[in-house]
Amino acid sequence: MTCEVCGKTLDTWDAGFYKKLVNRSAEPRRCISCTAAYFRMGMETARKMIRNYQRTGCTLFPSEGEPPVFSETPDKTAE
Repeated sequence: MTCEVCGKTLDTWDAGFYKKLVNRSAEPRRCISCTAAYFRMGMETARKMIRNYQRTGCTLFPSEGEPPVFSETPDKTAE
C-alpha cells in the first residue's frame, strides 16, 4: 500500500500513526509525514507522540526501536 498523497510505500510506523490519529479500524492511506501535515503538526511533535504511544504500550507500534526519522515536508501537498 502507498501513501495517497506522496506515493511512499507505507510501513508499520505509517500505518500505526494513521490509525492512532484517524481511526483504529481505518485502512492506512497516508505516511507519517502526510498525516502530520494534514493535522498541521511538525514532525518532531509526531515523533514525540509516537514515542509516547510506544512507551505506554500501544500495540499499533513496534514495541522496540526508535521511530524512523521523517521528512519535515512531504513530497507533495494535499490539495
